[in-house]
Amino acid sequence: MFQFTDDCLLGIEELDNEHRHLFDLLNKAHILSTTDYHSDYYNELKGLIEELDDYAEQHFEHEEAYMMQIRDPELIRQRSQHAYFREKVREFDFAGIDDEAQQQAVLNDLVMFLAKWLYRHIVGSDILIGKLPPLEEWLVRENPCEFTEEYMIGVDLIDKEHRELFRIVDKANRLVRSYDDSDYDKIVAIINELKEYTKEHFTDEEEYMEGINYSGLDAQRRAHAAFIDKLESIDLSEIDSNPQENLEELVEYLLGWLINHILNSDKKIPSI
Repeated sequence: MFQFTDDCLLGIEELDNEHRHLFDLLNKAHILSTTDYHSDYYNELKGLIEELDDYAEQHFEHEEAYMMQIRDPELIRQRSQHAYFREKVREFDFAGIDDEAQQQAVLNDLVMFLAKWLYRHIVGSDILIGKLPPLEEWLVRENPCEFTEEYMIGVDLIDKEHRELFRIVDKANRLVRSYDDSDYDKIVAIINELKEYTKEHFTDEEEYMEGINYSGLDAQRRAHAAFIDKLESIDLSEIDSNPQENLEELVEYLLGWLINHILNSDKKIPSI
């Protein structure tokens, strides 16, 4: 069974309850896929897909309305991720579920998709809801990418690596603010640098937490995996279609996630 764990909590009661129900639907699919008795599951599978579609639509509507109300800068990105989920779930409705021989494979694929998407979307994106200042406030900061004392956690290696991550994001931010077409290759190089350094940092951070038997290690690993997945999913061809706007949104997301993760997760890591 898939657990809705504390690291998935946003602190927004309505959204947390709706996320719990989405996990209930995931476990409903899991139970159906692992039952010892296999027969024609068309009605159950059809009903489950329709329930997922209907409930996700309701949840996304509530979530986006809340984000609009607080002028959350992640709203545009969230809408895109929600649209992807809708399209993917609806694809399962046309995946041969009326063919008894195909139903087990469809169920297995559905469970894998839901588990991966829900965990990574919640801990990689939803966890930022309400944590970022409205977009207007980001724009008036003199340098939002400056690594200041408030981000220090007291572990020398981790603080040093966080400072370097801020430096890389700051480099991207400065380039984006004065962007022209000749800078595209530089942006690609910075994104690749960020990917590689982030992986190195997360490995070092997890090794430190493992070495001190930190109880929050599993939650940290999930958050790290979600962020790496986000970095790996950056579509450079999509960025190239409207580089200035897309790159500004990307930098804002990267910085927002990093700040939120340090202040609300890494700050809990004990120093020795």
